[in-house]
Amino acid sequence: MITHIMLLAINPKNPQPRLIQRVVQILKDGGTIAYPTDTHYGVGCDIMNKKAIGKIYRLKQRSQKKPFSFICSDLKDISQYAKVSNYAYKTMKRLLPGPYTFILEGSRLVPKIMLTRRRTAGIRVPDHPICLALVKELGHPVISTTAPLAEGQVLSDASLIHETLGSQIDLVIDGGPVPGRPSSVVALIDDMPEVIRAGLGDVSFF
Repeated sequence: MITHIMLLAINPKNPQPRLIQRVVQILKDGGTIAYPTDTHYGVGCDIMNKKAIGKIYRLKQRSQKKPFSFICSDLKDISQYAKVSNYAYKTMKRLLPGPYTFILEGSRLVPKIMLTRRRTAGIRVPDHPICLALVKELGHPVISTTAPLAEGQVLSDASLIHETLGSQIDLVIDGGPVPGRPSSVVALIDDMPEVIRAGLGDVSFF
């Protein structure tokens, strides 16, 4: 029997701690969730749980040679999981939290499955209280990839994700509407900024 996934409403401005704890327990148990960010609704899991990461790859039908981005709670958190130069630090301090994904060289703490061949990782600190609260409470980063829906559907509505994903994930957080546009992706390797994708975040100054 297919059990339908849970839809849990959480206040997007002041996430209720007990509900955040409930979601974090699902992540600790190897669960997968959909959650709101400052761009799209994302799907993710604890980056330290290999089995859960495998579930996300299957859900997205994606090659493991293409690692997912992940969410850190703040700049201090990023510096544990990536090599951050003074230039990268100043750049990110100015723009985060916000709708950017920064490509940086990953640290030893990042599982190999989450790194490219060049040992780089995509890191986000979204300007959204729910996902930041989840990462802080969990104590590890959370994978961030857009929820897979049919072509042309906007990933800004929790109930649509809930209907579409059926029993493929464990929980959908309803945090209200989100912009439904992608983040801007900027590589900061060797202090040479390169705009990989222009999205919601302003990239005119790079």
